[in-house]
Amino acid sequence: MQELTPPEHVRGMTSLERSQFSITATVPTLQLNTNNIKPIVKHLKQYFLKLENFKPIQQNGDDDSKIVYMHPKCIRNWTDFDPNTVTELEGLGLNETHFHNQDITITYDNWKCDEIFKAILPVGKETPSGYSLIGHIVHLNLREAHLEYKKIIGDVLLDKLKNCETVVNKTNEISNEYRNFQMEVLSGKDNFETSVKENGCRFDLDFSQVYWNTRLCAEHERIVNLIHKGDVLFDVFAGIGPFSVPAAKKKCTVYANDLNPESYKWLEHNAKVNKVQERYFKAFNLDGREFIGKHFAEFLTNLKDNTVSFNENNQVHVTMNLPALAVTFLGAFVGIIKDVDAGEGFLHGRKIVVHVYCFVGGDFSKDAAKDEAKKTVESNLGFCLDDRHGVHFVRSVAPNKDMFRVSFYLTDDILLGNVNSKKRKHSNSLEDEPVHKH
Repeated sequence: MQELTPPEHVRGMTSLERSQFSITATVPTLQLNTNNIKPIVKHLKQYFLKLENFKPIQQNGDDDSKIVYMHPKCIRNWTDFDPNTVTELEGLGLNETHFHNQDITITYDNWKCDEIFKAILPVGKETPSGYSLIGHIVHLNLREAHLEYKKIIGDVLLDKLKNCETVVNKTNEISNEYRNFQMEVLSGKDNFETSVKENGCRFDLDFSQVYWNTRLCAEHERIVNLIHKGDVLFDVFAGIGPFSVPAAKKKCTVYANDLNPESYKWLEHNAKVNKVQERYFKAFNLDGREFIGKHFAEFLTNLKDNTVSFNENNQVHVTMNLPALAVTFLGAFVGIIKDVDAGEGFLHGRKIVVHVYCFVGGDFSKDAAKDEAKKTVESNLGFCLDDRHGVHFVRSVAPNKDMFRVSFYLTDDILLGNVNSKKRKHSNSLEDEPVHKH
């Protein structure tokens, strides 16, 4: 059975020449002398010639007949049909005289991206396998072996992907305090302002200046679903608002912070775009420790003094989505409450849950990796987590590097800095999700 592939002479091409991808192929066809093709098509679907921008059923010239194009990998002769299919086709008035082999021209427009990449790269070389689509921007993270071909890879993706106007490649790791990275344009416009939709909200952003990862959509949704009307959210590393904006739309009181001035700008912009009521949303442009030490501490003081309205059935959530560094900020919670007798306590049943993200690297089993994430949090917090904590796998970032979320309740001992107290047992584990009463 014949494979259909681009011509061998495009192997090693680094500058796109679309005309060089054309081939002439002989493919099997069936001529249908009827407009009532529906009963016939259901028997032929498995044999269809499936190419980009190519219809397997086409009009046959100027008359009323149609031609069905089939893949030579599936069939070459009438006798290659399954016997049951032959019986059904003959019952519909078709026979071997309707079967013909016909030459067609397959062009660049008919090949898929992967077929083109496989044709141009050296034999055995893995093709680029993943990209993210952020509005009109396609974001690649090419391996070193693909860099020689980066221009043609960008041009092909620009041609082939719907709504794509810009193709970029990441050129460094996220290592700065603003969580953005350097990139180069491989093809298309130098336009990085774009829009995405997530959790019923629209987010506008400048992808060259802020952090956005479409692979975190499911995790954003999981957290937003945990937050209920009347809850309070402190989003320490808010970015452009994937946690904060949907939470505020649910009429939660949201304090959203990001150190990056560009993220702060788009955070406020996105709150307005999504018609978030001002009384539910406040944005800040501070270092995470300062945000916790000032605004979270002020909220706790008001809670202590009963000057803030807070229903005992609601919860306070603190999100810390900066997996490379977030755990190093956990010490800011220790001893944050002052002038309270440690014996009296502070929370009195009120629940404050922290969702902190971290990376775990190494060749660990699933359970061992979760344990490593827990130990990392405990080491940076200076307290053992009580039995209500939960550790959740988020996604694989790279080979032997995974992202986890550790969710745990802040206790009186942590907030009061009572390091000598014994770890106490509680109910309501966060291993699945926090219990929320209404």
